[in-house]
Amino acid sequence: MSRIGKKAVELPGGVSASLDGQTIEVKGPKGTRSFTATDDVTITIDENSVQVDPRGKSKRARQQWGMSRTMIANLVTGVTEGFKKELEIQGVGYRAAMQGNVLKLNLGLSHDVEITAPEGITITAPKQTVIIVEGINDQQVGEVAANIRAWRKPEPYKGKGIRYKGEFVFRKEGKKK
Repeated sequence: MSRIGKKAVELPGGVSASLDGQTIEVKGPKGTRSFTATDDVTITIDENSVQVDPRGKSKRARQQWGMSRTMIANLVTGVTEGFKKELEIQGVGYRAAMQGNVLKLNLGLSHDVEITAPEGITITAPKQTVIIVEGINDQQVGEVAANIRAWRKPEPYKGKGIRYKGEFVFRKEGKKK
């Protein structure tokens, strides 16, 4: 069993947290995020840390203990540093370009794919083959990056498609005569 819940979440300078029932709100230089914990855990805020404790010894309380602590740690990381996912495009003629806040992708389809960034998410394309998704909500950043990748997943024969930076694509050998 993981014991990550025992560790307190440190609040760096410039970050404040407030508690309203089971809802914790964290404010920082990049914005404000909130999380509502279940009734299985107790949240306490000290001067510069947040502690999460389970209510009772049930399996669900222990599960929520670690999960709630990690969610609060992600709130703090989001409002201080933010989250970032980088995507690489590989393939002849595959490219990305920004037009305002709309990402235009040429992926060998009969039409261009247009993706609008949701509120709180910034999408940039510094090069034609690189896409960067940034924001303070790690779940939203991951979801937007996954939606972009889903348009052309890397295929195993030539390796063409959209992949996360550093992602390993298992390559297959073609047919033999």
